[in-house]
Amino acid sequence: MLIATDLDGTFLAGHPEARLRLYQLINAHPEIKLVFVTGRGLEVVLPLLSDPSIPTPDYIVCDVGATVVDGRTLQPVQPLQAGIDALWPGERVVAAAMASFVGIERQEVPQQRRCSYFCAPGTVGSDLRGIAAELGCDMLYSAERYLDILPRGVNKGSTLDALVRLLEIDRDAVLVAGDTLNDLSMYERGFVGVCVGESEAALLDATRERAHVLHARHPGCGGILEAIAHFGFLGPAGVEAELRETDTPGRSELVMVYHRLPYEEVFENGRITRAAPSSPNGIIPTLLSYFSDGRPGAWIAWSMHDPKKAIPFEVHTTVDRERYPHLVAARVPLTKDDIDIFYKRFSKEAFWPTLHTFWERAQFREDDWHVYLKVNRLFAERAAAEAAEGAVVWLHDYNLWMVPAVLRELRPDVKIAFFHHTYFPSADVFNVLPWRREIIGSLLQCDYIGFHIPRQAENFVDVARGVAPLTVLERRNCAPRYLTYGCAVGLDEVTTAIEVHGRRIGLGAHPVGLDVERVRKILDQPSTRKRMAELRADLVDTRVILSVERLDYTKGTLEKLLAFERLLDAHPELQGKVSLMAVCVPAAKEMTIYDALQTQIEQAVGRINGRFSRVSWTPVQFFFRALPFEEVVAWYAMADVMWITPLRDGLNLVAKEYVATQGMIEGRGVLVLSEFAGAAAELHGAVLTNPHDLADLAARLYQAIAMNDAEAEARLRELFAIVEHNDIHRWGRNFLEAVTTPVGEDSLAGTGC
Repeated sequence: MLIATDLDGTFLAGHPEARLRLYQLINAHPEIKLVFVTGRGLEVVLPLLSDPSIPTPDYIVCDVGATVVDGRTLQPVQPLQAGIDALWPGERVVAAAMASFVGIERQEVPQQRRCSYFCAPGTVGSDLRGIAAELGCDMLYSAERYLDILPRGVNKGSTLDALVRLLEIDRDAVLVAGDTLNDLSMYERGFVGVCVGESEAALLDATRERAHVLHARHPGCGGILEAIAHFGFLGPAGVEAELRETDTPGRSELVMVYHRLPYEEVFENGRITRAAPSSPNGIIPTLLSYFSDGRPGAWIAWSMHDPKKAIPFEVHTTVDRERYPHLVAARVPLTKDDIDIFYKRFSKEAFWPTLHTFWERAQFREDDWHVYLKVNRLFAERAAAEAAEGAVVWLHDYNLWMVPAVLRELRPDVKIAFFHHTYFPSADVFNVLPWRREIIGSLLQCDYIGFHIPRQAENFVDVARGVAPLTVLERRNCAPRYLTYGCAVGLDEVTTAIEVHGRRIGLGAHPVGLDVERVRKILDQPSTRKRMAELRADLVDTRVILSVERLDYTKGTLEKLLAFERLLDAHPELQGKVSLMAVCVPAAKEMTIYDALQTQIEQAVGRINGRFSRVSWTPVQFFFRALPFEEVVAWYAMADVMWITPLRDGLNLVAKEYVATQGMIEGRGVLVLSEFAGAAAELHGAVLTNPHDLADLAARLYQAIAMNDAEAEARLRELFAIVEHNDIHRWGRNFLEAVTTPVGEDSLAGTGC
């Protein structure tokens, strides 16, 4: 079967339930070919292709039949397009011939192989028709206002007819659908057709005597469904047999969807045992702390499962009955291959470098993209099963970009909230992704999208604007909470609500806060105080510069080492008096993309220590391993300078951990922070540095080392007040307030601007 349908008033119209039913029916039948046949130009059709709720057409006939392209590649269908091109005299020739006529005005819309005009009543006469004939063109006049000059013999019907013949499709298997007189040419080709409900009277009159054309009662998609049943395209069972069973709502009012479980699973003696997350600075402890007050919810994440083994898979498990009594884990079974491709390879090799503006490192594989889609669908299906009626489903980060598209179809009742933990780049960077339209189209199914800082939210708006027509509904000043012009990621005003495809999407800046009490409890432990005393004794008379980060080219570790070497060269008086303590958490063994970087870092450490070391002093102490968080906090307490210099970072919680630790011990540590980290826009009082400039890195580090106590204490007081006030609990409350605030009330509540 082939469905050839007009768009406005037809395939994009009708009751929402009818639209959903028709779209689901088409998606469920890959043998149905879908053709958009429209007067729109191709540029105007493209935004529809980014809307995941609308089925992707196999072919697009646009410009009133003058353009025909493949719906997936958007390349011309040959030889049909070449034949049409040969009939067109050219846009400039036609425009020049029409320029002398009074009462017509060129439509400023995308158009190819046609010239479209608005015209006043009574304007169209023999003179205009004569000019069209001299040009070797046809003239199409509709609705007493619209005038199109087209290649001779070209219209919606002629191009559709040629496409059907090219595809060798049985003409009786074609259903055409429209609602206005400019669709008439499709019916005149003898195809089975439907004039959907509320069609233009002129079209109804012109098709009234055609036995194979149904005048439907229902408008838009409802009329197409009516025709499918009337003409028996789906057999005797009809459309009703195609209805999908509605998912039964779950019980969770808040569903947290993250790509990893909040604990690690280890296989021992044929059984799965649990262990605490090994990363000291990951986002998981922050998200878990949101449930520490007993908040009920479900945490959806993947779990490795080998179907070949006899180990039964449990979907639901507890997380930690004592610390999070009402949090249940809902596990999504993935094979090792799925995990390796979805997370360890594709997400890290395609999306991660692009998001952090290292697009030249990105590797795009179409097969991996399909695995990514499969995994995202599994997450969406699990979320649909767990969510109660009208629940909030809170999705996390780029690994789950495509979940909103599937979830919106499965559960249109839920509120979909998305928080983007990773940096979101500008349009010229993001658009490198081959699947940018699908990704943005999915995100636009959300009710609310949060980012760390205003700059990232505004970058998203710019990207979305290039995918679909977008209306900015609300904007807000960023000061005083955020820097505006004082750092590379500052911004003075941010968009907080947009409308796309008739849907309102809220946007906001929500820098993730710290679990301040967790740090306080660790500092109060006798073991921590003992370790602090040991470090104090070991580091007497030494100024400590601390660096804690994962092994990743985005973190600027190599640049930092080169700048430290430059500092020691420029200030020999610091030799023997300052030491760089660098903790670098290794990547997973399967992530070989970091092997070369690790070698470069180790070589730089060796060279610096070889050049400057003394018997009693090593300039760089390099720890290539994950340290327990308690150990890291002890180091935070002892460090005179915290040196955080990512080349690009969504936020950076390490900076907040250091500030909290120093603030609680009433220290005077100095935070030197990359101005390309999201936290730079929020943490007033940090010494900001440009990590791409080795001279500036060295200069700002020297400034921190040489800073007097009064200035250091003043900066730390300002920083600690920010971190303590905007903690993890305030972040969670503000985010959910922004998600759940009804439209029309204070829609800026909780945005953090």
